[in-house]
Amino acid sequence: MSEKSQDIKAKRKVRIELFKPDDFKQVYSIGAVGGHSPYDFRIGFYNDTPLPADKASEEQVIQRRLETEVILSPLAAMELARWLNQHIHDYEATFGPIRRPQESVKKKGDVETQATTEIQGYM
Repeated sequence: MSEKSQDIKAKRKVRIELFKPDDFKQVYSIGAVGGHSPYDFRIGFYNDTPLPADKASEEQVIQRRLETEVILSPLAAMELARWLNQHIHDYEATFGPIRRPQESVKKKGDVETQATTEIQGYM
């Protein structure tokens, strides 16, 4: 590559326009599931709905509805993780630490209790 073409590339500016199509859809999600292959990362976002309990059964059934799935290249997944970590850091700097519901706070001399593994809000 010539020195002139390198100078032109160094001076070139890029402008990105964010466009939302008419069929754009926002999805609220309470959680995510997913995995990866050598080629991509997949993240499925879901919501939970408790089904009416059967009085004869001691089992509560939660219906987990997969709302949408995002498929990312490994590089895009790494950039998403970096972006999320930065925004979580900024959020906590402004509003304080994000805590799970019923998460314990260990005080001097107190015994720490484990956070529940139950689905929050449904048990």
